[in-house]
Amino acid sequence: MEAESLKLLVVDALDDLKAINTVTLDVAGLTDVMDYLIIASGTSNRHVKSLADNVCMEAKKQGMRPLGVEGEDAGEWVLVDFGDVVVHVMLPATRDFYDLERLWVNPDNPT
Repeated sequence: MEAESLKLLVVDALDDLKAINTVTLDVAGLTDVMDYLIIASGTSNRHVKSLADNVCMEAKKQGMRPLGVEGEDAGEWVLVDFGDVVVHVMLPATRDFYDLERLWVNPDNPT
């Protein structure tokens, strides 16, 4: 599955379970590691875990499996790595603290 299709699948899976403030960053021009960084918030630890699980389940239905999933135990921040698409699902306080959007936004390439 190409990165663009996987990006859309991930965003739909997050939307299905009412993710908060989903942001998609095109970082292809900033790194060779990935093409898209998707960041979303959940309302609770359980919601964060459910969002990440839904992303994995929907991708699996399309024959895609993540290269890795980190943080499922605590549910404060779950990272789902598909290679070209990396997904961060966080509690709002964690997201505010780490401010990943600011780290990745390129003024020449706003999303």
